[in-house]
Amino acid sequence: MVVDDEALVRSGFEMILNASDGIEVVATAEGAQAADVVRRERPDVVLLDIRMPDVDGLTVLRQLQELPDPPHIAMLTTFDTDEYILTALRSGASGFLLKDTEPEQLAQLVRTLAAGGVVMSPKASRALLRSHPGAGAPQDADVARVGLLSDRERDVLVLIAEGLSNADIGTRIHLSQGTVKDHVSSILTKLRVTSRVQAALLAERAGLLTHDDTTARDNGR
Repeated sequence: MVVDDEALVRSGFEMILNASDGIEVVATAEGAQAADVVRRERPDVVLLDIRMPDVDGLTVLRQLQELPDPPHIAMLTTFDTDEYILTALRSGASGFLLKDTEPEQLAQLVRTLAAGGVVMSPKASRALLRSHPGAGAPQDADVARVGLLSDRERDVLVLIAEGLSNADIGTRIHLSQGTVKDHVSSILTKLRVTSRVQAALLAERAGLLTHDDTTARDNGR
């Protein structure tokens, strides 16, 4: 489902995604209608504009997070330094991407979201960290907590930051989904964060991501 106040954006995203294998846009809506439409259509993924004139995206995000089985939500923005992004991530968004994301990447990003992965526009995430140097780690002590991770947990953290789901992480490093889930839980506990997105931002803040990792996310992996 695509939520945006601009009809052109809604129709453009709908056309691109409906042309992709295995993806169906079940609805589009403006912000004020979003919660009711989500309750009715039960989408797996919602792409949600962070800035809308009738009701802002953060309000809609909170409404959707209160549902019994909320969808995976990524925030859409035209600004690579949008000051609302950090609030959205702390409020439970599964990531964010710019509206000028390449069409060929969009479908893969939606699949990543549906599988429980993290989606972060590399350009926007770098800008976020520059404009909010404490975004991933409010204090130096938070970055230092990365040192508490085992080598395997650090491997998993890097793959989380690439946007991989638990299943994809397991395939990449030859672990069962259950083992990966245990590692993710341990990582969140040790880093004292509450979401994969916050862990991914901390990994970038701590310098764990190489140029190749950024390229992977640029390619929608």
